[in-house]
Amino acid sequence: MDLIELCNEAKIECCRATRDLRNCGRYVQHVLNSCGHASLCAECCQRYDVCPVCRTSIPNNGTRVRLRLYNKCIEAGLISKQDDDRFQEKQDSREHVMADIERLYSLFDVALENNLVSLICHYVSDVCMDDNAVSSDPVLAFLLDEVVVKDWCKRTFKKIIHDLHEIYRHDLETLQSELSLLQMLALQLTGISNVLEVMDSSFKETFSGQLHDLHHLLENTLKAKQHLDVMIWCTRHQFLENVQSRFSNSALWSLHVQERKSAAVNRSWPEFPSNLVDSARSSGFTLFIEQALSNLGMEQSYMDGSKEEVDITFLQDENSPLLFHSKIDEANKNGCYPFKNLRAATDVLFLHGTSDMVVCKHAIFLYYLFDRHWTLPDGEWKYLVDDFAASFGVTRHSQLESFVFYLLDDHTFPALQEASHLLPEIAGSETHPKIAQVLLERQCPDVALTILRCAGHDGFCTYANSEHDAPQCVSLGEAVTAVRVRIECGLLTESFIYQRLHCLKAKEKESRHESYLAFSSSSKPECWMYQVEILVTEICYLCIRRNLVDRMIELPWNSDEERYLHKCLFDHACQNPSTIYGSLLMVFYVQRYRYMEAYRVDRNLQSLEQNVLGTVDEDVASRIISISQWRAELVV
Repeated sequence: MDLIELCNEAKIECCRATRDLRNCGRYVQHVLNSCGHASLCAECCQRYDVCPVCRTSIPNNGTRVRLRLYNKCIEAGLISKQDDDRFQEKQDSREHVMADIERLYSLFDVALENNLVSLICHYVSDVCMDDNAVSSDPVLAFLLDEVVVKDWCKRTFKKIIHDLHEIYRHDLETLQSELSLLQMLALQLTGISNVLEVMDSSFKETFSGQLHDLHHLLENTLKAKQHLDVMIWCTRHQFLENVQSRFSNSALWSLHVQERKSAAVNRSWPEFPSNLVDSARSSGFTLFIEQALSNLGMEQSYMDGSKEEVDITFLQDENSPLLFHSKIDEANKNGCYPFKNLRAATDVLFLHGTSDMVVCKHAIFLYYLFDRHWTLPDGEWKYLVDDFAASFGVTRHSQLESFVFYLLDDHTFPALQEASHLLPEIAGSETHPKIAQVLLERQCPDVALTILRCAGHDGFCTYANSEHDAPQCVSLGEAVTAVRVRIECGLLTESFIYQRLHCLKAKEKESRHESYLAFSSSSKPECWMYQVEILVTEICYLCIRRNLVDRMIELPWNSDEERYLHKCLFDHACQNPSTIYGSLLMVFYVQRYRYMEAYRVDRNLQSLEQNVLGTVDEDVASRIISISQWRAELVV
């Protein structure tokens, strides 16, 4: 049938035959085969020869009428007969309008429950969006409007949420007995989301300013569906009640996670005496799981939940946290990772945050499973990970990635060994930049260098597909990590070339966006000279730490770079005059035949040394005098 006829099929029609100078008014369940109008009741259609609406003749031979679609559904048991009786009792005209809407909703319900949701999608695109689908009848005009479909989606979604809440309240045995119902509700949620997506795409250009409610409903529908899918998986596996955890209780697990956090904070890495902002250094204090949870926007989702018209947090278990923090902290011991149990993990991840982060949520759920069972024999738990990955389409690469993130968060040596073994298998252009940083902090610079090279970072910058596009430089934090890794591996020259190329690309990128930079205050800290300052200073202090300054000063530094090299070495000499690094700064200029600058460095160092000689002990004073005499001979 033409979908626009659904409106006519949904309308309650009364018999228009004349009896005793007034209309019959009985409820009409049939349409005339001759013209398709629902204008005569079963009794009157036997007495009339023409349709009261269009005056079309009703043939005497053959079947004169057929059941209306709505009544066919009742006859087939798809719609409750009680609902139909209730609609017939409506007397007021406004009640009749509401009854017509309810009847259309019933037809939509039949389509949804029988895997015919495409009918509703076509109703939106072919009827609601058809400019020619209009009617002078106010009831029909309303039934042709997209608001009817949106309100049906909202009403049906509320009903599903209520049904799920009632099911979730029961024990595990009841949940298992209701698995088929849960799967049916999951299909219905998928159907509603499909309808909403069609509405969104259809109305985006025409009603762009009125889509907030639609987006909100679609977002909640998708989150409820994602949550239900994981609940079904958990029910099938009995919420892991029969699978042993490597932690005897949640308190012990929480203590272990706190130890990982402390280890991340206390990892030994030199804090250089510099006022420069180092984003890479501070991010090392955050575990991978904290970064992943913070990307979900959990805290804001918890705060906004009570303001929603359809609050899906209604599905949350009473033992799940009322407020969740992405940061692992002693003060939030009961409201941060690790989750209290599998149900709490499901509620926190899939009822909060945004639905488009579902891949990240699946990765965090896998992380949780790895954390719960690693070190136990594979035969006891590995099948759970494989089944979850198969159920939700998680690739082997993503599965191993989640495992590696957990292993690098775990502060034990066996975990580090296992991660080092797996990393070459998953390293690629999309490898998380923090991996190399964590390996460096855990004294594995050789593995970190391998990961950088497997990730294709030997070219120092990645380029867009088009040859006309500007090169896309890595972030400053990633560049700092790359420099540190190479110097820790003894590759000083390669580190120098890396920073030179990185800064040249940053300069080129800045010149391409000069007009943007002129008006953007936020871009100032990332200007290419700032990056030169950061990277050159990092190289200088790392070379001081590893006693490589004599090799460093032989590198072909340009004028932009050497000003920061000069500052770094001279500042270090001021803080510790008994070291040779100030004198090596003088050598730096001598090697370049810049004797006047070398002489000025010597005079400044002499002045500094004279000021501190009276304040240091005899051994330090002896070293300072010896260095000063060596430098004086060089001057002569």
